[in-house]
Amino acid sequence: MLPTVEEAKRELEAAAECNPGPWVRHSLNVGIAARNIAGKVPELDENKAYILGMLHDIGRRVGIVNIPKHVYEGYAYAVERGWDEVARICMTHSYPLMKDEFDYEPDTEEERVIKDYILNCQADDYDKLIQICDALATDYGFVILEKRFVDVTRRYGIMKSYIEGWDVTFRNKEYFEEKMGCSIYDVLPDIGKTTLLCPPPWKPGQDRRPE
Repeated sequence: MLPTVEEAKRELEAAAECNPGPWVRHSLNVGIAARNIAGKVPELDENKAYILGMLHDIGRRVGIVNIPKHVYEGYAYAVERGWDEVARICMTHSYPLMKDEFDYEPDTEEERVIKDYILNCQADDYDKLIQICDALATDYGFVILEKRFVDVTRRYGIMKSYIEGWDVTFRNKEYFEEKMGCSIYDVLPDIGKTTLLCPPPWKPGQDRRPE
């Protein structure tokens, strides 16, 4: 079950009241990227992709949280509303390596729930789509993957799993481009312009949207 596009937009607006920040515009842009790419792939539904993209980070409504926390909170929130497909995307979007992300025993109950879910989940095209759109969309627009990877690394540091995740993302880029018959970048508005912008890494309390 999915909310409608209008319901998804209202959910995001309400979440922005709870926890304002660049994540809201990022979520809207992930939705746009997912919709535009899905529009070029016959097997995918544009509206479904748009909704999943907009709500992938809905767990951030609870405040400034880390990856496991917002993944779990988004999943729980979507399950409560009966949005099983949104709940799945909330779980999978931060883990491009899927089961290979979890070569350790989690410390928290939330992470144990996430690990159990991911270990029993095979990534489908919507999972892959939102994962790659998460990497293409910033709060100020769309950028090539390399730019986004640098932006995230400047904020959180570098780990070996990041590089492995990048490799998966580039493979998914090629996968969708073969289905689309064009570059992913061809369907992202103003990507040439926004890729050249260099706002500083976001910090809580800041609005880094370029004028």
